[in-house]
Amino acid sequence: MSVNPYLRRVDSDALAATGVGDRFSQNLIGQATGAATCHVDWIRTPSGGGSPAGLHVHEVDQVFWVLEGTMSIEVDGREFDAPAGSLVVFPAGVPHRNWNAGPAPTVHLAVNTPAPDPAVPFARSV
Repeated sequence: MSVNPYLRRVDSDALAATGVGDRFSQNLIGQATGAATCHVDWIRTPSGGGSPAGLHVHEVDQVFWVLEGTMSIEVDGREFDAPAGSLVVFPAGVPHRNWNAGPAPTVHLAVNTPAPDPAVPFARSV
């Protein structure tokens, strides 16, 4: 079977191997897979989980598209709930975090643009 360079899928075997109570993150596209200007991850966060870095900032803009569940977020000191179908914007340099206060996992796409420099730590805790 040939690989389609224009189609990315979540690795269902790797996802199933992590278990529902584990955080799962898969890079769908980035510099290592041919994208020069953005980086996209598919992320499942279990109930009680959240940003591994806690409150943090990035050198690039970050956008989340919430696909499942309700994500709790803090942006620049203000807290919000972002249900499925929400687009969450974290401008570069603005302190933010996300967590899952609900009973079921959340799933979101994380889009970072421009593509982060792989030689620089992605998140800086504040």
